[in-house]
Amino acid sequence: MKALTAHPLHIVAVGLHGLRYLFEALAPEYRRNVQITLLERAYHDAVAEINVLRTRGTVDAVVAAGSNGDYLRQYLGLPVVLVKVSGLDVMQGLVQAKRVSERVAIVMYGSVPSELSDFVRVLGLPVQLHCYETEADARQCVQQLKREGIEAVVAPGLVVDLVKAEGLHGILLYSPRLVREAIEDAVEVARLSRIELARRERVNTILEKLRDAVVAVDVDDRIEVVNPAMAALLEQPANKLIGRKLGHVSEDLSLAKTLQTQKVEIEQIQQVGNRTIVMTRLPLLEHGELVGAVLICQDSALIQRLDHSLRRNRSVQSKHTRYRLSNLLGQHDSVVRLRALALACAKHDASVLIFGESGTGKEILAQGIHAESERHEQPFIAVNCAAFPESLLESELFGYVDGAFTGATRGGKMGVFEAAHTGTLFLDEVGEMPISLQTRLLRVLQERMVTRIGSVMPTPINVRVIAATHRNLEAEIGEGRFRQDLYYRLNILQLSIPPLRERVEDLPLLVEELLGRVLRRIRAKPDGLDTLIPALLKSILHYDWPGNVRELENVIERMVMMAFALPDVSPSTLLHDVLPAAGAKGLPEDAGLRTLRQRLEIRQIKQALDACGGDQNAAAAALGISRTTLWRRLKQEKA
Repeated sequence: MKALTAHPLHIVAVGLHGLRYLFEALAPEYRRNVQITLLERAYHDAVAEINVLRTRGTVDAVVAAGSNGDYLRQYLGLPVVLVKVSGLDVMQGLVQAKRVSERVAIVMYGSVPSELSDFVRVLGLPVQLHCYETEADARQCVQQLKREGIEAVVAPGLVVDLVKAEGLHGILLYSPRLVREAIEDAVEVARLSRIELARRERVNTILEKLRDAVVAVDVDDRIEVVNPAMAALLEQPANKLIGRKLGHVSEDLSLAKTLQTQKVEIEQIQQVGNRTIVMTRLPLLEHGELVGAVLICQDSALIQRLDHSLRRNRSVQSKHTRYRLSNLLGQHDSVVRLRALALACAKHDASVLIFGESGTGKEILAQGIHAESERHEQPFIAVNCAAFPESLLESELFGYVDGAFTGATRGGKMGVFEAAHTGTLFLDEVGEMPISLQTRLLRVLQERMVTRIGSVMPTPINVRVIAATHRNLEAEIGEGRFRQDLYYRLNILQLSIPPLRERVEDLPLLVEELLGRVLRRIRAKPDGLDTLIPALLKSILHYDWPGNVRELENVIERMVMMAFALPDVSPSTLLHDVLPAAGAKGLPEDAGLRTLRQRLEIRQIKQALDACGGDQNAAAAALGISRTTLWRRLKQEKA
């Protein structure tokens, strides 16, 4: 016999006198793989002794016989295998009894099999047949047999002991073959029971780890399995729930209807007390037969939080950066050094504070740091602190819950701190943030927790903060407009972007790159551009560029648009209209561009119409616009 489990199976063999001797003789055959404990007890005493053994270790199965075996089956929560009686063993017992005396009786537990009665009657054997139910019955039967002069009795162990006590001959009804078969059956039952126990333990381990509440019942709605989450929901310990009807414990959770209809109910929303629960009810079938039902309860608040997390993760995937450090153009020593410092900053996770005038490329630098950092696959979220009034900036930064204030979006809103979780948050123009929000921002940075407006539940966040400003924050601190502790929290790593006027050597490179962007955007190139560029470079070297690179790009785009709109104007006249006057503070960012673009569009439409012989459908197709759009542009020109 092969080893069955890591620990030997434990079988308890219960028998008195003759049966015990048979157990004792056969037990050594199983010593390698099975521990057999011999127990010479009966009824209540046997139950008590086996329960003591169970407190010391595992008892997998019990082998017993007759009334003792039936008693153990009734009062032990263990598999009990009975030693069976066969016709052959009865005949062998009769043969032994006949050698002792002609006055023989057979005593059976429970009832005398009809086959045995027919056998004795047909052959005319002088054998009395008797049966018993209890030990008291057995005693009365033995005393009656003695009074009637019976000298030999074939019977189970209990009766054999009583017979011998009365001075009669007792022949044990059980043979070694029958006892061996019973032990083999008990070993197989124990093996299967051990496998089932291991399976149940695995299932219970899984159920214990689940946050969902789970309960399983039998066909009578009695609880068989309940996990800790369900016990908490029912507000009772698990050991007091097993065996009780679920409907009696909680009418709201009853599975009686599921057992009756065998209908599957998936994710039904139900109110239980003051909690909203999402419930799934399933009938349990084995080989097509109903054996019970299971109830799974999920907290709706948890589902909402998971949904919020999933939506946040989905939004995270779409927040990619456009720029890298290489997009911060320039060969001036200050720019080369800045890119090197920014790359070093990217290798750390500390907060970064970027100083730079408007239009110098602070967000390009921030995106470049993010793109070179370990967070590059995570979200990059940017918010301009100067673009919102105080009330809106607070909700933009921290989010809010449903009903937090009048006009709040139904379902609440995630703030940028939550949206940037695991990634980078860029706070542009942080120097414009109201002092009241600076206090709350400092708390979030210190505790790494954010609480939405209207909520008391903080959410852990893992965010790297890069802030930027054009202001002198030390002066702002002196004026009481910026918190000193927040300044130190943000200013762990510091970068300063030089203004364009301090690196005019980079102008040719910048003009070339920015001109390329403009031409790619409009997908066209005006005539005479090759003569305009040198003239432009000569004209802009001594300008202060208060709007920096953004202003330069605006000048180039305006120059290109006017070159399209006024192709016959000389370069000097065109540049006079495009370039800022000496000492001026800079160009308006959208000065005249919309009108210029419209004039360029009209010119392109007319050229397409001429090429298509006046066919508006063909011209619209050539330009990649609808006929309606083409017609509207022509109408605007006439107006």
